[in-house]
Amino acid sequence: MANPLVRRGLEQGIKAGNQPATPSAEELNSMYMAPSAQPQRPVDERVMTYDDVLVKTGICFAVLLAGAVIGWFVPMLALPAALAGLVLGLVNAFKREPSKALILTYAGVEGIFLGGISGIFNTVYDGIVVQAVLATLSVFALMFALFRFRVIRMSGGFMKFLMLAVGGYAIFSLVNFGFAMFSGGAMNARSIMINLPILGEMPLGVVISAVAVILASLTLVADFQMIEQGVKHRIPEKYSWTCAFSLMVTLIWLYIEILRLLSYFRQN
Repeated sequence: MANPLVRRGLEQGIKAGNQPATPSAEELNSMYMAPSAQPQRPVDERVMTYDDVLVKTGICFAVLLAGAVIGWFVPMLALPAALAGLVLGLVNAFKREPSKALILTYAGVEGIFLGGISGIFNTVYDGIVVQAVLATLSVFALMFALFRFRVIRMSGGFMKFLMLAVGGYAIFSLVNFGFAMFSGGAMNARSIMINLPILGEMPLGVVISAVAVILASLTLVADFQMIEQGVKHRIPEKYSWTCAFSLMVTLIWLYIEILRLLSYFRQN
């Protein structure tokens, strides 16, 4: 849920982008007189492409899956990994320039966390992890198709609203996590809300989780739009790591919310 902060990094990339300026008469003459064959630009000066984002995202999820295997077999690592992932996520989000090492470390730590909680959920609700993974992939494919065919686009006003909504939900989740951790699970707003009816027989906890899934799904569209703008503005290639990090954060959030929502329905 760090996307509002991640966007700051992309804005830095846009400022550092290689957007061509209008050349002067002297520059045009120099370009005309220059040799036709120019040496290839160094990797650090390349502009970002969609392939760069795809490759970096694939690397991040390969590391995340490796961590998930560890967490699945050693679930006691889930809590410390969650705390470490929170710190690393904030560090990565606040950095003006992406750090490959920090982003991959975050992927590994979050993988351990996801593997741990997935194993715990699957022990209680057999088969729920497969359902959550398939649902997450389905939502991702749907939102990408809607974005690709221009069915859904975000205006500046709606983007600000989404970022405020995501930020508000993030604060709620952090406060709830803090109460649950320091009270040994006795003070957990989600446990209370799951049994609190609203809109007839619908528990409040289910409604909140459903809203969270919708917010995470819309954040995917914001990620796609952010990547599109980055390629359009020809930002440096290193910012493809920022885009991969943002996608990973959103998909992790989406998976957790779907996993939680499915568990509510399996309780009945």
